Amino acid sequence: VIQAGSNTISEPSINRVSASSSIDETIEQIIARDLHEAAAVVLRAQAVASDQPSDSASLLVSLTNCVDRRAEGVDLLVDPRADSVEGRRLLTELRMATVRSWAENDTAPSPERMLAVWNACESILIDLGRGGGFDVERGFSGQMSGPRGLELIVEVAHDLRSPLTSILFLAETLQRGQSGSVNDVQRRQLGLIYSAALGLSTLASNVMELARGGNRLAEDAPAPFSVADVFESVADIVRPMAEEKGLTVRLLPPTADHRLGPAQALSRVLLNLTTNAIKFTEEGLVEIVARSLDDDRVEFSVRDTGHGINPEAIPTHRATFSGTGLGLALCRKLVEAMGSELRYESGSDWGTRFYFELKLPIPPR
Repeated sequence: VIQAGSNTISEPSINRVSASSSIDETIEQIIARDLHEAAAVVLRAQAVASDQPSDSASLLVSLTNCVDRRAEGVDLLVDPRADSVEGRRLLTELRMATVRSWAENDTAPSPERMLAVWNACESILIDLGRGGGFDVERGFSGQMSGPRGLELIVEVAHDLRSPLTSILFLAETLQRGQSGSVNDVQRRQLGLIYSAALGLSTLASNVMELARGGNRLAEDAPAPFSVADVFESVADIVRPMAEEKGLTVRLLPPTADHRLGPAQALSRVLLNLTTNAIKFTEEGLVEIVARSLDDDRVEFSVRDTGHGINPEAIPTHRATFSGTGLGLALCRKLVEAMGSELRYESGSDWGTRFYFELKLPIPPR
């Protein structure tokens, strides 16, 4: 075992990571090219998200090089600073950014390298878990009923979502033949893997959001956005799941595309509704529609050609959104936070339609 002190990485002489030059200087200390690029993505995202001074850059560099050394077979000790919420967050984001770069890069590393990096991240997370974050003596049920119960739920959901996100990227990459040809049976199997991972990832995200109240908008103020872009991003996520079932995803954006409003919350609601529409539709299509009611108001709807919903089951949320009802509960909270109400109509002969109206003015030119 190589002691961390014998491989100390000096902290960069920066107080914040908002400048591009500082980011470039920081990541120069990272050895491996694939991890180097992923760390740059994490640092730039952090710079956009916060204007506050941060010392996370040097910790990210240390974690990244630790992942690389362990992937090469050297059991390098983890930086002690990583045994924290910030350390786990940075490692999780680094892993997700690395998988994204593999999925999007034509010169992705070998499968052996991918597996080695993945296992290195897992080994670091295991080491951090031994640091005492969970009190074995008290047991899981004891902590759940204690003051950290809600925080523990969020941590568990976060830990579930991270590897599931990586599975989604890798399954889609393989399914589309980016890593080599696949036959029809393998493509269908990868589609099933993607669908299962997407369902679990969505469930974990819903748990995290509802544990935090479920009604917080990411945007502090309305911002300009493209409704068509929101629709396309939702379709990109659910398309492998729809293709596996042979369903069509149809997008009908409004005539006046650019609007002012909470794009992230809208995207989250549409993704939840669309995912579940696909889940409960065996043939036909799922349609995402935005209809302009006037210059300021837009009606959004997600319609499917499934078997419809038993009206008596809707109040319990159990007929449409798995056994937990978390997806529908979160959608309702977010729609209410945007100043509207989520409604539905359903018929056994044509399917189900969820819809809501939002005030989304057209930005001034």
